[in-house]
Amino acid sequence: MNTLPSIDEVIAQLAVHGIALPQGTVRVDGYGDSAELSTELLDLIKSGRKRAGTGLLWAYEHDGEPIAQTGDIEIVVDHRNQPALITRIVRSEVVAFIEVSAEYAAIEGEGDGSLEYWRKGHWNFFSRECRRIGREPTETMPVICNVFEVLHVLPAPSDA
Repeated sequence: MNTLPSIDEVIAQLAVHGIALPQGTVRVDGYGDSAELSTELLDLIKSGRKRAGTGLLWAYEHDGEPIAQTGDIEIVVDHRNQPALITRIVRSEVVAFIEVSAEYAAIEGEGDGSLEYWRKGHWNFFSRECRRIGREPTETMPVICNVFEVLHVLPAPSDA
């Protein structure tokens, strides 16, 4: 994905829709590394199937980005950097890739919801992230597992 907009820019966009954020640390984030993947993942969230997201800790460290904490408010942007959702992190933990549980994979809600599907899809994504930051993927690479609740679904831009 391209560079994310600043928190102030996104809060100004939300104000146009009359949306004020609840108390808490506010973050801006996106899902996926392509327009297609971003759209697919946001659609899964909007449908209620996806209630978790996983990031590669090494990528956050490389990019100088703080990792989400329980209680954080996330403004999720689409592939055009337009606000799509507002979520609250209800659980966040860092574990080794190989230690991600079947329960968590089911909450993440991608594909058939199985741990096997989760591992294959996320290995591919994290391998691309590792190439981007000059690392080699391993089964023990640290991943950030965030479970969230959706607070608000924003209207799609008219040019979508």
